[in-house]
Formats: sequence, structure tokens, C-alpha cells
Amino acid sequence: MKLLILGATGAMGRYLTKRAVEAGDTVDAVALNEMASESPNLRYIKTKDARDPAFVDSILSGGGYDAVVDFMIYNSISFRKVYKKYLAHSGRYCYLSSCRVFADTENPIREDSPRLLDVTTDRALLFSDDYCMHKARGEDTLRADRSKNWTILRPSTTYSTGRCQLVTLEKPAILRCLKSGEPVLLPEKAKDIPASLTWGGDVAEMIYRLLLNPDAAGEDFNVTTSEALTWGEIAGIYEDLMGLSCRWVSEEEYQLFRNPSFDPVNNPEAVWQLRYARLFRRVYDNSKMLAATGLSQSSFLSLREGLSRELPSLIN
Repeated sequence: MKLLILGATGAMGRYLTKRAVEAGDTVDAVALNEMASESPNLRYIKTKDARDPAFVDSILSGGGYDAVVDFMIYNSISFRKVYKKYLAHSGRYCYLSSCRVFADTENPIREDSPRLLDVTTDRALLFSDDYCMHKARGEDTLRADRSKNWTILRPSTTYSTGRCQLVTLEKPAILRCLKSGEPVLLPEKAKDIPASLTWGGDVAEMIYRLLLNPDAAGEDFNVTTSEALTWGEIAGIYEDLMGLSCRWVSEEEYQLFRNPSFDPVNNPEAVWQLRYARLFRRVYDNSKMLAATGLSQSSFLSLREGLSRELPSLIN
């Protein structure tokens, strides 16, 4: 295959790029940083903004692709400026949405489970361009298009080389506490909430098997493990593997720990990410994806196995 991967060095893109090159595919890999490749099948393309319509025109001017995998984060307007270009110049356009689009009304979560965009009563969220809103609008834009050479892919919370997550905390906050010996503060409300964290390499394998799969045209898939652990259990894994201590606190204290200048009025995205993602029950039925790819749940790393593999690279 001839592939275009936008966001090729991210948490999932790096594994997908490696998987495709090892399979003998020709890959144009778009990234923010200058990258070099020893493989004749891999060409890195540096850009300041892969969402710029002028850049999109330039990258597509050399002809089409068998598949385009788009890991970029758009807003509702910027996505509408480019998606038709990719549909017109690829055999399959793979749009990375997110499991954050789902509401907390049904568990396990399936592809047809209610989305926040469709059921929320929070008008501030509904009329915002928050991540869960613009990703869902992007899905609707594709569904309304007459072309069916697209596939919607929804990963759950993902960890990888260089990236780890604990509720809404990312690597810098975790490493800061690990080095200082101070406990990480976590929201008490999240302690017993189930979450599904998927290793980026497993997500890449799911995506790769769906790229030109005829059963995936015009379809959406939750590309995620079905394993679910509570945030309390996940914190326990970090403690076992890294010696990271945790203390459970109020939501307000947690937000101030994340950002000492936190203000719920001026930082609504931080409130929404916690309340409408990490405090929602995230247990997934991934049977549709398994049936289409031929994978099984046993194909994927457990969270403990995956973090055991990746955490040394985070610390170093």
C-alpha cells in the first residue's frame, strides 16, 4: 500500500508507521519535527501545521494514496476545509475520532451507544468546540458525505513510548512527583470508576487491519481493549511499577494540583475532560472491531504488561 499518515510520531502514529514499513508499504509520514529514515519505503515530511489547506493541497499534488490515516486534532471549521480533499485523493480516509464522544448512558459502550453531542443537557458543552464535540461533529460530517471511502476510528485513552496517563494527568506531572517523592493527587470521585487504557501498539495493529478492509468502508469502530480497571486499580499499578504514591482528594484540589492557576470559568475544558470523560464509566464492547480484524482480546497487552514495557522509557 501507499499510505499517508498525519501525526506519524504521536502515541499511535509511531507504531502504525513502523507496522506499515515492516509490512513493505510505502509511507509518507507527516510530523512536526525533522525526522530521518533509513528505510527507502519511509519518507518523513515536516510541517508546522498539517491542517493547513495549502499544505494538504501540496501533499496531495503528487497523486493519491491507497489510504490516509489522520491523527490530527481539528476544530469543527478546520476539518470541513480539508476532509473532502482526502476523500477525493485516497482509497480510504481513516478519521481518528475518540471514545470521548460517548455519553455515560450505556455500558458496555458499543459503536451505536449514545454520544454526548446527541444527549447532553450541558448547553455550554454542547455549543463549545470541546474535543468530544468537534470529534463527534467530524463523524457526522463524514456520514453526511455521499462518499463511503471513509472509516471512523475511536481509540480509548492510549499510552505509549513517551506518554502515560493517570486520570487526566500526563507524563510531566507524574514524573515531577516521582522525582520529588511527593504523592500524586487524584480525584476521589474517580477512584472506583472503570477505565480502559489501550497500548498504542495494539491500537496501531487494529487500525492497520482496518485500512483497506472492505468491511470497514463507511463504518465506525471502537479500536480499544475491552479490559477495564478502576482508576484506583490503575493507580495501584503505577505504585507497584514506579513506586508512585497517590492521595485521593476533592475535584477542586485535584484541578489546582494540575494547574495552580486553575479557574473553572476560564478553564472549562479541564472540567469537561474530567467530568465527561474520566468520571464516566469506560467499559467497551470491541466485538465489532475483533470480527472485522480477526484479532482477539487475548491479542492485546494487559495494562500491567503494557506499562511494564513502556514506563522505563518514560523515566529515562
